Amino acid sequence: MKKISLTVNGQSVTADIPARTQLADFLRDNQLLTGTHIGCEHGICGACTVMIDGAPARSCITYAVACEGAEVTTVEGLDDDPIAEELRRAFQEQHGLQCGYCTPGMMVTARDIVRRFPDADETRIRHELSGNLCRCTGYVGIVRAIRQVIEARRRNGASDGFTARSELGPVGSGHAAANAAEAVAKPAEAVKPVATKARKSAASGDKAASGPRPLNEMQRSLRISGPREQVWEQFEDIAALARCMPGAHVSEIDEAGRMIGVMRVKFGPISAAFDGEADNERVEDAYRGKLFGTGRDQRTGTRVTAEVDYALHEADGGGATDVAISVRYGLSGALAQFARGGLVEDFADRLAQQFAGNLERMLSGEQPATGDGDAGNAGNDVNAVSLVLGVLGARLRRFFNRLLGRG
Repeated sequence: MKKISLTVNGQSVTADIPARTQLADFLRDNQLLTGTHIGCEHGICGACTVMIDGAPARSCITYAVACEGAEVTTVEGLDDDPIAEELRRAFQEQHGLQCGYCTPGMMVTARDIVRRFPDADETRIRHELSGNLCRCTGYVGIVRAIRQVIEARRRNGASDGFTARSELGPVGSGHAAANAAEAVAKPAEAVKPVATKARKSAASGDKAASGPRPLNEMQRSLRISGPREQVWEQFEDIAALARCMPGAHVSEIDEAGRMIGVMRVKFGPISAAFDGEADNERVEDAYRGKLFGTGRDQRTGTRVTAEVDYALHEADGGGATDVAISVRYGLSGALAQFARGGLVEDFADRLAQQFAGNLERMLSGEQPATGDGDAGNAGNDVNAVSLVLGVLGARLRRFFNRLLGRG
């Protein structure tokens, strides 16, 4: 047990708690402040958002002991807050309330937007709200409510007198005036052009800082109809190989062998295009290699990092090839909520099937299949809706097979 002292909604609080207690659990179970909702417990959905030293923070991934000496404000602590009062009225008028589960986190974030961005337009509001998910898809009403409050305060000349904090709080924040002063005092260094040939291989880890750490891992094995030598030669032509992967396109390969391209994904109305680059290192005599790449979707700001180890083994007496694949990946940003383990692995299985089928067609002299029958899905973009349907169908089949004792 560990003793902590902090301020919650203006009241001094002292308690003995297990060292690994999350702030959200402490607020709900110890302080009985159940307005702080727990959703994903991964810091993705934003339902648990509270204010820590004046800045929004995810209480489900913040240890309570890290808040020693901090000032924590939950949605209950905003009862008498003038901005929150305006927001509550606007949420009601603009129908920003549906099931209500996301509302406490939305309210805390909305208040922060109103304070920090008195001239925010819809684009800015949606960007700032990207870390708060509404499963009822009530974003239109929520955005309108925030805009209504911002415009009303602008007309009335209201000002919250927001200023950056003069020091970092116990759990850190991006609002510190000290950081801002240091950034102003230190002149920015000129960007130096880097010669393509002088760049180190991305596989050595020099690009790790440009994207999220690849903490997730999965393994897959594909069987390709064709001898190993033929498949290995095809793996050398990455541009052609990319055509076998739905959504992937290599636009350029520089002198150092670095690939530049894009991966397009559609999820209903959501479209993402991850512009990125990758390196491919091959060990010829061992029939294995390694890909390391990073990408970023400009529209959502989502970043992805991936490391792929692959090895080719003879199968069926040399008439087929088993491709063993190990993938480590990381995803951060607005689309990170789709990176749940089970869902990603099911998608990977579907993509692997499509990749294997396209590769076999290419080896036999045919063109890889493009599209998936969706008229709105041009080229070979990944249509996640069709993947979801396939995944759901496969899961239902597995469920009924278990129910009937077939598997």
